[in-house]
Amino acid sequence: MPVIKIARRTVAAIDTPGKPVVYYDDTVKGFGLLVRPSGSRSWILEYRPGAGGRGIAKKRVVIGNPETVTPEQARAMAKDMLAKVRLGADPAAERADARAADTVAEIADAWLSRHVEPKRKVTTAKLYRAVLDTHILPAIGSRKAATLTRSDVAKLHSAIAIKTTSAKKPSAKRTASTKTRGGPIIANRALAVLKAMFSWAIDLALLPEGTSNPAIGVEAFKEKGRERFLSTEEMQRLGDALSRAETEGLPWQIKTNGPASKHLPAPDKRVAQFDTHTVAAIRLLLLTGARVREILDLEWRHVDFGRGMLRLPDSKTGAKVIVLGSAALSVLDAIPRIGRYVIASTSAGTKHEKPRADVNRLWRAVCREACIEGTRLHDLRHSNAAVGASAGLSLHQIGGLLGHSQTSTTKRYAHLAADPQRRAADMIGAEIGAALGLGGNVVPLDVTRKADQA
Repeated sequence: MPVIKIARRTVAAIDTPGKPVVYYDDTVKGFGLLVRPSGSRSWILEYRPGAGGRGIAKKRVVIGNPETVTPEQARAMAKDMLAKVRLGADPAAERADARAADTVAEIADAWLSRHVEPKRKVTTAKLYRAVLDTHILPAIGSRKAATLTRSDVAKLHSAIAIKTTSAKKPSAKRTASTKTRGGPIIANRALAVLKAMFSWAIDLALLPEGTSNPAIGVEAFKEKGRERFLSTEEMQRLGDALSRAETEGLPWQIKTNGPASKHLPAPDKRVAQFDTHTVAAIRLLLLTGARVREILDLEWRHVDFGRGMLRLPDSKTGAKVIVLGSAALSVLDAIPRIGRYVIASTSAGTKHEKPRADVNRLWRAVCREACIEGTRLHDLRHSNAAVGASAGLSLHQIGGLLGHSQTSTTKRYAHLAADPQRRAADMIGAEIGAALGLGGNVVPLDVTRKADQA
């Protein structure tokens, strides 16, 4: 086999041979360029693993090709590999092990079945599986897990962040004909899933020794916590819309120029009434500050009317007690009892009764009617906390009512708790401002004290 000084000019001058030829480098032993009759070219390194010597068969590993790797880069990579071989490494064997290793899909299936489903909440497992099935596995599921690089994960993370709209699946229960997928938030969730999955697989030695976690080092997108609190006026409009929803009904949102428009009923009959249970669910969400699934999964046996509380055996933060005010108790008392669940579904009272899946149809309708479009059901929980903070409740009290397991979660409402202090500052400022000749209404401190004592 020919030995040449491998450089850009000499490589460019090599013609396509009639049979495979390796042009070896004159400085790095075993490093060369493999040229095939098809015209393809590859940088290669040949070495004898282990103790070396002529009694050990040579092995060959492909470093790259001249289109993407320069001669200088390939030579440096070859030197690095030879140094590792002298320390006992076997690059060719490592690559063979990687090719024989499990795919990302196989690792994901093992992680879900052996770790997530037995040790995490059902909702958590459902979320992880949805992220894998929708975003990760279609893109890299067939890849060998050990060959996945940080660059691969970074590209996937960026691709998921781009929102796309596609038609819903034929089996989907969604009423909308299209579904929006992706976005920065779900991209961050996918990154977290990959990081946790690879950490688990590496800890259990399911991947070749030395495999690094490809998700570590990929920077997540910044997430800005969304704060939406209903004002008193908005709550009043919401209450009016809920009352109309279960009595006279709410108007449809329809396309009057659609293909089925000629079959529409008269305009005065284009209204939809909603059942008491669905309306009560939204009222309870605002009155209790509970999470959506905590109310929809609530069973009558969890309601303690005597002590005025809900005793939830499980929630996002584990077993939980929700203290009820008189308004929430009145709503619960007025709900007809049909089956196990407080918010009855269409299967209520049957052998295989299930909780209601959602109340989205009513929520969309009342948001339109109350002019609060864009508000999420979860914002009702924030609104409940906002009322408490503005009324002067401590963050500890608010966290206890909402069932926060960490005080840091409740700190988002700290700025709202400043209202009582602001009123006190206004009172003091008015007194001092009058003394400084700045004008304004003066509230004598002695009078204020007497009023407080009264």
